Amino acid sequence: MREIHPNVRAALGMTRELRHRIAEMRERSNRVVARRPSPSGLVIPEVDATGRLLDLYLAPGTCARFDNAELAADIMAAITESAEDARRQYQIAMNSTDNLPRPLAEVMREWRAEKGSDQQVPNFGKAEE
Repeated sequence: MREIHPNVRAALGMTRELRHRIAEMRERSNRVVARRPSPSGLVIPEVDATGRLLDLYLAPGTCARFDNAELAADIMAAITESAEDARRQYQIAMNSTDNLPRPLAEVMREWRAEKGSDQQVPNFGKAEE
């Protein structure tokens, strides 16, 4: 059986690392949820990072307290504010310098500069799976 070329092994390792990074970004994005109360404080929606309404809490007696137009305006105000908050949280989570991984190009440049005949393919700081 022929041996796989080191550059091919490195490319496979980079592919694996990119899959891990994408999965981490999705998980970080999925954790973003905003719950901002309405101006009356009687409506609390739950909105995710994409602006999708996940849940809606109406305090007891809310529907009896407002007419249809006022209730709709209160709900929409709460959803709009929650969506804006979720977008802010998303921007912070995705652009935080604490979450930035080491650039793949940098890892590969170092690996190629140090490459010897028996050098291992870079593992990007993680154990091989």
